[in-house]
Amino acid sequence: MSEQTSRLVRDEIRLAVAELREKPKYAGLGLGLFGSAGLFAFFGTAVLITAAILALDLAVPAWAAALIVAAVLFVLALIAALVGKREIQQAKPMPERAAENVRRDIEEITGRGTS
Repeated sequence: MSEQTSRLVRDEIRLAVAELREKPKYAGLGLGLFGSAGLFAFFGTAVLITAAILALDLAVPAWAAALIVAAVLFVLALIAALVGKREIQQAKPMPERAAENVRRDIEEITGRGTS
């Protein structure tokens, strides 16, 4: 019985190690594909910006079309920055619930618990 248990444990460990070796391969491939998607999205956005400039060029001179599109992009960047700043300011630097749990655990261990 002991030999079978030992063998079972060894086999389970081998299986776990094999699974852990496979995961980084898939994770690496997934990260590479996400990077490719981001690159394609970046170029797609550049093409859309160019299309917007060319469309405005039908109504105003090319330099004015480029300035209008640039101004819109800067306004969007400003809005994103302000919203991001607000979100960062609302974030608490210390995880309060975790800190409270640790404080209670320490009090319990040292015998100063109130329970």
